[in-house]
Amino acid sequence: MRNTRSIPTLDDVAKKAGVSTATVSRCINTPDRVVQSTRTRVLKAVEALGYTPNFGARVMAAKRTFTIGAIIPTMENAIFARGLQAFQEELRNRGYTLLVSSSSYDPQIEEEQIRALVARGADGLLLIGYDRDPALYRYLERQAVPALVAWAYAPDVALPAIGFDNRAAMALLAEKVLTFGHRRIGVISGVIKGNDRAANRVMGIKDALAARGISPDTMTVIETPYGFENGEIAMTELMQSSTPPTVVMCGNDVLAAGALRGASLLGFGVPDDVSVTGFDDIELARVVTPALTTVHVPHREMGTKAATALIALVEGGQSVGAQELTITLQLRDTLGPPKNI
Repeated sequence: MRNTRSIPTLDDVAKKAGVSTATVSRCINTPDRVVQSTRTRVLKAVEALGYTPNFGARVMAAKRTFTIGAIIPTMENAIFARGLQAFQEELRNRGYTLLVSSSSYDPQIEEEQIRALVARGADGLLLIGYDRDPALYRYLERQAVPALVAWAYAPDVALPAIGFDNRAAMALLAEKVLTFGHRRIGVISGVIKGNDRAANRVMGIKDALAARGISPDTMTVIETPYGFENGEIAMTELMQSSTPPTVVMCGNDVLAAGALRGASLLGFGVPDDVSVTGFDDIELARVVTPALTTVHVPHREMGTKAATALIALVEGGQSVGAQELTITLQLRDTLGPPKNI
């Protein structure tokens, strides 16, 4: 027999809670704008009645889906986790839902995901880094879907961005490495093609060498997909060469953790025999032994500010420009002066 029980409405919730329908709507969509006592009363009424907001009606009224898409390169490690968590928290506070997909560092997959999210009505997109076909940016502009770049900053690129200067950050770390006295530098980088963050970090090391009058050709660079085991394999290759480096600078903390294991398996002490540095300052950097010298990226600040900026683009169409966040060096136990140079 067909269930003829009426579906509870916004009016029903308002009457039961003794408030206006506008207050109920604010409690559901922007709860931070409602005092706790009223919010509690409304949510109790929602639960008692079994009310579910009419998403379709909200979309038609606002001409938005209140959905933001984010395409990250990988979900296999924690590089993006903290920033994305803060991004989602701020979106939720503002009444938006986050849809996340991973491109596996493949430009074709990323393009497919961008088009799929636009087709599903995403109001805006969070993209990682700048390096993609300009036609994609033109496509988003034609579709009137704003996009914001994060995890990178380039003042000469006319795109909204909340991030940091990867090149300058790695140059700062490399300068510290050189100050310790290192001259034989090995680099374990992520794959550079299609990844402006990886490319700029390698360029940052070259900048620091050039500033000291040292040829960048003196450093050895190994490109490898991000991953713990890949860092271990690359470290083995570097340390078994005829002139092994006195320091190995890694493109992120995951590669650096693998490099630490690779050094240990070969019988090299860190930093007594070889120094190791990372980039990102994820939790892994503090729990590995010895603790990892790295570049601290303000992931949560970046995520929160990216959400605020992207919502401003979606709701007001106002330009947010490019905002650079401050990075800092975390000098821990894996960096020391070279021996037996």
